[in-house]
Amino acid sequence: MKRTLVILIAVLTASVVTAQPSKRRTTTSNAAAQQGAPQAKGTDRASLMFPTSDAMPEDVAWRRDIYRQLDLTKDKNAPLYYPIQPIGKQCNLFTYLFRLLLSGRVNAYDYKITGNESFDPKDKVVVKDFLMRYSIYYEENGGKVSVADADVPSEQVKRYYIKESSYLDQRTGTTHTKVQAICPILLEGGEFGEDAATPQPLFWMKYDDVAPYLSKLPVMASDLNNVTNMTADDYFTMNRYEGKIYKTNNMQGKVIADYCKTDSDMVKEQRRIEKQLTDFEDHLWGHVELTDTLDSTQVETPKTTKKSRQQKDTTTVSSTSRRTKSKSDSASEASPAPRVSARRQRR
Repeated sequence: MKRTLVILIAVLTASVVTAQPSKRRTTTSNAAAQQGAPQAKGTDRASLMFPTSDAMPEDVAWRRDIYRQLDLTKDKNAPLYYPIQPIGKQCNLFTYLFRLLLSGRVNAYDYKITGNESFDPKDKVVVKDFLMRYSIYYEENGGKVSVADADVPSEQVKRYYIKESSYLDQRTGTTHTKVQAICPILLEGGEFGEDAATPQPLFWMKYDDVAPYLSKLPVMASDLNNVTNMTADDYFTMNRYEGKIYKTNNMQGKVIADYCKTDSDMVKEQRRIEKQLTDFEDHLWGHVELTDTLDSTQVETPKTTKKSRQQKDTTTVSSTSRRTKSKSDSASEASPAPRVSARRQRR
């Protein structure tokens, strides 16, 4: 009886093992085969552990694309430049982006002569070609490319191009400004000053692709507080940078330098565009600034008020002069005219 029971248990165990669903076996084998494959967008570890802001909706009611140039020598942009050489876990923005490009975690796209970004797969940057084009020393071991920290030209990258979009989200009735793309600029031949250096835009990167990784890059936000309580993604999301507008998306595809011949004209055009952006946000819901007055009931039309006051003042002066003249004629020339008080007497 015991032998029969043992045989029955062995048969049932074997049937359970062989009855594993084919779908589960296939899934397990596929997971093992794809263990070294790159993960799909939105499922990588950085995106899951460090979520960033939502992407801009495609069906927004209003949108204005602006291209800015960031000068890293300015105080507001300095967090993107220092430290020039990595110190422990701290590094500047270009070194961080360069490492992401070498590791293949983020794609970069060629900078075209037109200056417009193109994220088409055919425009992806080939790492080896990029390193040879800009004479960056690298070593290759087992098909893996590596570059020493001293060979990364982070010191020469002192400018950035960024593309930002100011848009109206009709779902929430709010306006936002979001960075869409970023492009580091290498200054070559700056031995005689930055003005003599030749700017070389290197590549474009989608900001949404690098944002999860920028959420792990701490930056210093103030000279008075040396605690790195802000990340690079916070820096861009909060629009802490300062940059001059050099281009807008327009129907003719022109940059500001194409239709502004002098520096003063360019400054005026940049201020005009900045004012257009602020005016749209300020007057979106019909808000009108109220001036502080001592009496809220004293609301007058400027032209009418000024003219009426002038007429009233002229009439008062002329009537006063006539009364003074008549009194002076009747009074003695030696005695001055008495001061008249208009105070009403109490009865």
